[in-house]
Amino acid sequence: MQLHRDYNKFIEKDTEIVAIGPENANSFKTYWDVHGLKFHGIPDEKHSVLKLYGQKVNLLRLGRMPAQMLVDKEGVLRYVHYGHSMRDIPENAEIFELINTL
Repeated sequence: MQLHRDYNKFIEKDTEIVAIGPENANSFKTYWDVHGLKFHGIPDEKHSVLKLYGQKVNLLRLGRMPAQMLVDKEGVLRYVHYGHSMRDIPENAEIFELINTL
């Protein structure tokens, strides 16, 4: 929800947010609709994106570990943070500082 809270600030920085999750398309759409999220969400039920970027799965935590990535307009991965829990993700202010350096 932290990304949703500052969505307009990301847009002001010419930055799109794309969330990729392990749910199927119907579950993902329901979550998006219930929470009224403005940014893009892509279901990754087959874990193809997870595997592509090396995101970890922890069965004890019942799923994917959080990850945040910045990809520039040329498609180059410029930053990645693999978290150990949802409490371990960078604050938006830190992400904004990174965006400013691109």
